[in-house]
Amino acid sequence: MIFKAVGDSRPYPEHGVVTSRDWMTIAPRQVRLNQLITTKATLDLHSLLAEDSTFFGDLFPHVVEWRGDLYLEDGLHRAVRVALHQRSLLHARVLTVKD
Repeated sequence: MIFKAVGDSRPYPEHGVVTSRDWMTIAPRQVRLNQLITTKATLDLHSLLAEDSTFFGDLFPHVVEWRGDLYLEDGLHRAVRVALHQRSLLHARVLTVKD
């Protein structure tokens, strides 16, 4: 399996980091795909196949660490691209949320 689990919601509390500018204050780090739990169960093929999919957004996926788990909040198409290239690591911005 590519991911640790496939979810369809965000089980963690609101964290207040909403804009790209907010996320860009967090330095990217390497994350293993098999440690990620998705927060979306479906993928838009247009996003996956678009050549300019990151042109207007952050280059790095957004991950929320909560209660020891890593949730892929934004960037599912980027993570799937990494998997399709048979890589197991991706660079992501990881926000740690406390209870």
